[in-house]
Amino acid sequence: MSHSTTRLALDAVLTQTTGRHGGAPGVVAMATDRQGNFYEGAAGTRELGQDRPMTTDSVFAIFSTTKALTGVCAMQLVEEGRLRLDDPAGKYLPEIDELQVLEGFDDAGQPRTRPPKRPITINDLMLHTSGLCYEFFSADDLKYRTARGIPTVVACNFDSIRTVLLHEPGAAWTYGVNIDWLGRIVEQLRGQRLGAVMAERIFGPLDMKDIGFGLTESMRQRRVTIHDRAADGKLTPLPELALPDPPSMDMGGHGLYATVGEYMKFIRMILNDGAGPHGRVLQTETVEAMSRDGLAAMGLSAGAWTTSIPSLSNSGEFFAGTPKGWAYTWMTNRERTPSGRPANALMWAGLANCFYWIDRASGIGGYWATQILPFQDAAAYPGFVEFETAIYHHR
Repeated sequence: MSHSTTRLALDAVLTQTTGRHGGAPGVVAMATDRQGNFYEGAAGTRELGQDRPMTTDSVFAIFSTTKALTGVCAMQLVEEGRLRLDDPAGKYLPEIDELQVLEGFDDAGQPRTRPPKRPITINDLMLHTSGLCYEFFSADDLKYRTARGIPTVVACNFDSIRTVLLHEPGAAWTYGVNIDWLGRIVEQLRGQRLGAVMAERIFGPLDMKDIGFGLTESMRQRRVTIHDRAADGKLTPLPELALPDPPSMDMGGHGLYATVGEYMKFIRMILNDGAGPHGRVLQTETVEAMSRDGLAAMGLSAGAWTTSIPSLSNSGEFFAGTPKGWAYTWMTNRERTPSGRPANALMWAGLANCFYWIDRASGIGGYWATQILPFQDAAAYPGFVEFETAIYHHR
């Protein structure tokens, strides 16, 4: 299939996603092989009602697509022998041992808790098996936070992740604030803020510039506005909605701003088994280890989520019916997906409807970025699936 035919097909997906009634206000999407991007596209606007067209250098709050970069920072420490995956996390961050397992709530709505039967390990944090959750995916976590006066995670401070365990460590896969804790451990071992660690050990070697936990003035000028989609489908721009800048804590789970082009350099590094244009970021065997499903051996799987704050996320699942596991630190599909992604590829997403995948077997990956809440948006998510499907169809 010719390059121009692929480009036309992908452009059509972006145009349709932004042009149809109730579509996404704007989207940037890119796809890469091991050598470089073979598609870069932008459509729509940065903010509804403003004459600010979306461009490929637009800046997004990438939310949970931050997690994989924090995972890389942790695995670099594993390579150096300074961190072991089976270590108790409390060895590096004693505060984590204060976390309790939730048993329920009393008649006054106060939580009843007890200590966990075993300590949380680094492996638990990497695989989301610690018992920690997010307040928007758990009514119990939300109720606990409310009872104890714990701030929302988007406050970007340490108090916001000192919440409760919904089950014993290792008992289930529960997606939550694990990677924020992991980022704190990286900071402890490096003696630097997480953003400084990433700048030195990921952004530098990969020549990533438009990325960080805070915004440069240039990035601020190009920032895409987050939009809210009401239950009736109406979209409203929320120009004031942004993460604290600068944040009091660099949140390893959700805190980065970036252009899609910068993230593609990270995806390409994984496709190239850890090699970057200015040196190695990871050893090949580390990338192999990071790409392995860590839940299968535990008899666990990753799957659907249920919302407890409908304004932030819809309930949903990626490719329902396709069994899924979790690697370090992304979801992996145990069978081929309907979009054509082969088994054991990697993917994850960010709260404001950013999605990416990394297919190491085929040597391709892509990123689809919009800025809409709640998560799993009715226009943005299907657009991502169509984008990925078109790439596999035309290759």
